[in-house]
Amino acid sequence: METKTQPARRTGGRSALVLGAVKRATEELIEEKGRERLTVPMIADRAGVNPTSIYRRWGDLASLINDIATYRLDPERPLPESGTLRGDLSGWAREIVQHYRNPVNAALLRGGAAVAGDRESDCMRNRRAEATLFVERHPEPEVTADAVIDHLVAPIAYRAIFMPWTLDDGTADRLVSELFADRSGSRNLQI
Repeated sequence: METKTQPARRTGGRSALVLGAVKRATEELIEEKGRERLTVPMIADRAGVNPTSIYRRWGDLASLINDIATYRLDPERPLPESGTLRGDLSGWAREIVQHYRNPVNAALLRGGAAVAGDRESDCMRNRRAEATLFVERHPEPEVTADAVIDHLVAPIAYRAIFMPWTLDDGTADRLVSELFADRSGSRNLQI
């Protein structure tokens, strides 16, 4: 019986160099020109690769931007471990706010959100996995991964996409306080 295997993607060598060059070029061009004026040929030219290399790996500009938006907030990074759910979520939310206060990261989020369509993006899938890890690490009644997404991640993403100037040093802690106040019955959540 013959088994078909797919060739493994090389992560080193030329492939890694091309990947790094394309990601850097995309970030630089978004910062210089904005997401709206970005094209695959522009990225390829800046990265020193053929546009077909980009299309072959990502398929289209939207998929490339979604991949880079996910890459920028590395799912392999160490997550806060304060000893409490509230402490972990506060540290995590501060990290996400700080990340999206960078205009390039906010632009990448806008681009990724624009192409997300009816499926969950890699970025959202990664944040959901992190939220799940926190609530499983420190189980508390009525605090679920969905509640964390709804009351922390969604308001931060909304602000990053539509009102980036409103992300400030107090945003994360305020949202965490509201999440825990909501848990005890208060319904005065603000976005």
